[in-house]
This record gives sequence, C-alpha cells and structure tokens, in this order.
Amino acid sequence: MTAKISYGDVEVGTELPPQTFPVTRATLVRYAGASGDFNPIHWNEKFAVEVGLPDVIAHGMFTMAEAIRVVTDWAGDPGAVVEYGVRFTRPVVVPNDDKGAVIEVAAKVGAKLDDGRVRVDLVATSQGQKVLGMSRAVVQLA
Repeated sequence: MTAKISYGDVEVGTELPPQTFPVTRATLVRYAGASGDFNPIHWNEKFAVEVGLPDVIAHGMFTMAEAIRVVTDWAGDPGAVVEYGVRFTRPVVVPNDDKGAVIEVAAKVGAKLDDGRVRVDLVATSQGQKVLGMSRAVVQLA
C-alpha cells in the first residue's frame, strides 16, 4: 500500500481532519492487556493518588498511538509514516465515570521535504491542556 494523498496536492499549512478519541478506564484495561503494561497508575486510582497523580492516567504510548491515527487516516496507509516522535508534556487523566477523558488531535503539514515526504505537526490536548509536545511525523506521500 502507498499513501493516497499526493505530494503535489499538499502545501505547508494544509490541515488534516481533526479527530477526538474517547478514553475510559475500560480502554486502559484493554490497552494494558494488549501492551503488557500493567503499571497500577493506569488502572488503580488509590495507587495513582498515593504516588502524586490526580487520578488514573492513560498510558503515554496509548496517547501517542491515538494521536498518530489522524495522520494514518489522512494518508490512507499506516506504512506511509516513516518517522514519528513526541514529548510527553502532561498525562491524560481518566476519571472513573461514564465519560472518561477525551484526547483531541489537530494536525497540519509543517514542511514539504525531499523525495515526496512531508512533516506533519500534531497538537494533542485533553481537558484543554497540551498532552504531547513536539509531536511530529514524517509521511511518505504518493
């Protein structure tokens, strides 16, 4: 598979469709099982508070994975992402209620690179605060 977006069809500043991703405690339990990361800060409220967190928090790698979905959905091929990195700036706090938390992700083309590649800059927030910093992906376009 290759990206469905053509390099010639994008410009610096092209905005990708934003997305929101709900996160509940059940989501975190499923992710823990899939990833093998059973750190109690991701499922045990008592433990999380005892170590100084406001509540249970989402796994950083889960947050990172949700954010890149904006790029892979836009490109049409997860394999088109050739590089991806973030800095974890704040945790996604997930309360024990029916709503949980929401990760909101916006992205835009930050630079056109050589060989049909673009750099996509992402902004991921939860509860109005940035949860990922320096979130960037390099995408190979058609």
